[in-house]
Parts: sequence; C-alpha cells; structure tokens
Amino acid sequence: MPVITTSDGTKLHVKDWGHGRPVVLIHGWPLNADSWEYQSVALAEAGFRVISYDRRGFGRSDQPWDGYDYDTLADDLAAVIEGLGLKDVTLVGFSMGGGEVARYMTRHGGGVSQAVFVGSVVPGMLKSDSNPHGITRDLLEGIQAGLRKDRPTFLADFFKQFYGQGLVGGVSQEILDWTLGMAMMASPRATLECVTAFGTTDFSGDVPHINVPTLIIHGTSDKTVPIETTARRLAPMLPDARLIEYSGAPHGLTATHADRLVSDLLEFLRDAGS
Repeated sequence: MPVITTSDGTKLHVKDWGHGRPVVLIHGWPLNADSWEYQSVALAEAGFRVISYDRRGFGRSDQPWDGYDYDTLADDLAAVIEGLGLKDVTLVGFSMGGGEVARYMTRHGGGVSQAVFVGSVVPGMLKSDSNPHGITRDLLEGIQAGLRKDRPTFLADFFKQFYGQGLVGGVSQEILDWTLGMAMMASPRATLECVTAFGTTDFSGDVPHINVPTLIIHGTSDKTVPIETTARRLAPMLPDARLIEYSGAPHGLTATHADRLVSDLLEFLRDAGS
C-alpha cells in the first residue's frame, strides 16, 4: 500500500484498489480506512479505482500531536489526491469525513466531479440560532471526559448507539469487536481533538464551494449525527444535490446498510459517466 507524506511530514497509510475513475473514501470518527471494507471491494469490482486512507492520528498513519483541525485535514486529503495524481475524483465522506470533503472544496476544489456525504456532520453539529436542533458543548465535553476516563469502555458503549443495537437491527458482536479494535488503534490525542473538530466546526461557509453534483445519504434514526442537524439542512443549500433518507437507519450505514449503500453509490457514480 502507498504511503503519502503531507506538507508537515505526516505519513498517511493509503489503500489504492482497482482501476477506473477514482473514488476517494474518507472514514468517520474514530475509525480508519478498514471501515470502508465492504464498499471498497464492491466499488473496485464494479470498475472504479477506490482510494481510502487512515486520517492522521488514526489506524496505521502517523500520530502527530497537532493537526486535527479541518484546514489541516483537508490539506491531508489534497496531499493524497495530488500524490496519487488523481483527476475527475468522486469524494465520499462518512460522518466526520464529510467535513474534509466540504473544507477541501473551499481550500482546493480542483479535479472533483462529484461529492457524497454519508451520515455527515456538514453543515455543522453545534447548536446555534441557525441550527436549533444541534448539540451543545456540554455534550462534547462529556464525550471527551468519557474518553479520558476509560476509552475502551466508552467507545464500546458508543458503538452500540452508532449501529443502533437493539433498536433498528444493529450488527453482529464480531463487527462491534472489529470496530472497537479500529478505534483503539487511534492515538488518544487524535481521538480527543477530533471531537472538538467535528463537533464545533461550522461548514456553512464551505457549502457554496460544493459546486458539483452531490449525493447526501442519512439514516432517519441516526442518534450520533442527527439528520435534522445535518442532512436536512444541507440538501436545500445545494442546487445540485439529492438527499436519500434511509428510514429507521442508524449512523453506521457502512455496515448496517452495506448493500444499499453500495447500490446508491454505484447509481450515482454511473450517472456521472453516462
């Protein structure tokens, strides 16, 4: 697998599978590129070049002390795109990864033909006059306190809500264990700092720069990134966007709705080539 070095010397672990028009998959918090396993294989088998990478501080990438703001994270995405010489790219951001897509479009933008936001935090999570259903800083501080006290136990409990265990179906114990293993590969510093990044960053200024055909996918029972806070606000802001709501679905769509997600992604990708 290739390694891409960013502008500040951070080395990012990258998976580059298949051949064809490139699709870049950006993972959510606190996971890594392995969380895209099902989609990566299916999209590559369908004739696309699929690139996924571990965000700095997560998975097999370097774990620097700093650089967990969205400007830096978007520049890391740019380093991957430029380092692999990608053109005509479709960017797919899940959860926190949607923020990288939005900020990349502001800071770089070139060479992107489509954007996809899956369970994404864009246009922003924090409660405000324009986002009355948003989360509060107290909630974010509580997450960070739980991580500091007992990161494995906190995350094990977090993933039950993430996948809607016992409420809307959920996933196997093995997937829960696998997900926790991914999360524990991350540095504690990155895990903490990214809570602030995805929880408090306002992407409303980035939205006008998303000037490509856009697909938005979100579960209506997402308790981790509520749909009213994000997807239902984002869709009307974009002139060329389609919102697909997965009725009753939780946050972790890459596992709970893996087949449907692949189908919707392929339909969108093939529309660009028709």
